[in-house]
Amino acid sequence: MKLLPSLRQKKRYIVFEVISDKKFSSTEIEKETHQALQTFMGQLGVAKAAPMFIGKQFNPAKQRFVLKINHKHVDEAKAALTLIKKIKNTTVIIKSITTTGMIKKASKLMNEVSKK
Repeated sequence: MKLLPSLRQKKRYIVFEVISDKKFSSTEIEKETHQALQTFMGQLGVAKAAPMFIGKQFNPAKQRFVLKINHKHVDEAKAALTLIKKIKNTTVIIKSITTTGMIKKASKLMNEVSKK
């Protein structure tokens, strides 16, 4: 039995970019992302936000990834990930590129050149 559209969770896709001297794998970034969300939001907050790291949308060349999250917790997720300072003892900066409601638009933005 399917849920009615009005009962489904509304979701957003946030595109992030990891700025660092070193390249990281998707599993390393996913692990650190989950840890940061857990630390910042706690277990209850993570359960309500229902974050999902979308591994198929990871761009290893540009170090960009997509995080799917509940629409009410977008700002909290951005705050949690910007607080990540190190991955594998390497200093990093995690920057939010954009937030969208469609995975197709998020995947399109994965390959665009960032404006600096």
